[in-house]
Amino acid sequence: MAFHPLAESIGMSTYQVPFPSIKIMIPQIAFFFLFEDLFHYIAHQMLHTGVLYKHIHKIHHEYSAPFGLAAEYAHPAEVMILGAGTLAGPLLYCYFARNLHIFTMYVWITLRLVQAIDAHSGYDFPWSRQHIPPFWSGAEHHDFHHMAFTNNFSTSFRWWDRICGADMKYQEYRARVLVAKKAMVNASKEQRDAMELKLMTEVEAEGLRAEAEAEGRSPLKNIKLQ
Repeated sequence: MAFHPLAESIGMSTYQVPFPSIKIMIPQIAFFFLFEDLFHYIAHQMLHTGVLYKHIHKIHHEYSAPFGLAAEYAHPAEVMILGAGTLAGPLLYCYFARNLHIFTMYVWITLRLVQAIDAHSGYDFPWSRQHIPPFWSGAEHHDFHHMAFTNNFSTSFRWWDRICGADMKYQEYRARVLVAKKAMVNASKEQRDAMELKLMTEVEAEGLRAEAEAEGRSPLKNIKLQ
């Protein structure tokens, strides 16, 4: 296949055995996650502006409450833009280090897809990864992005949003939910759920207004909750 000479030209092992050990793969994949996370943060914010949003990224934001498969529901141009960050990390590493095996690439791509699907799943289980390392993004964090539109641009980790102040609305929302839950400690589960739904609806309405402004249309028109 034509891919093999190209991959091998930058130092990638494509058929050699044995496969790399876990000790070798872990730091490589950790670098890929870190590189892709920063690339995605910058590119994702660009996709929320003007023409890039209106004609490309808007497709992905069709659902304010995404589900797993929505992770890959995107314009082909967006797939290429964000996918560049997924591939650039391994390719740059391979070019300079020249010790990357294609098997590690397969593992990396699989883990990245699992992460993307998990972030769009809408499920925040007690055993979800964001409850293990506190800096992991996860479904609860990314759900807010689809509601609020302007916050939580990160893909795998939360730190760029925190450092750059792109999670202020998210932090305010979580604080409001916490205060409301403490005030309703004796309320029924149905009442607490209704309270949280009300707060979520308010955030979603603000997100729709922000989306309208990004598209250059009146924020008071065509605002409807999905």
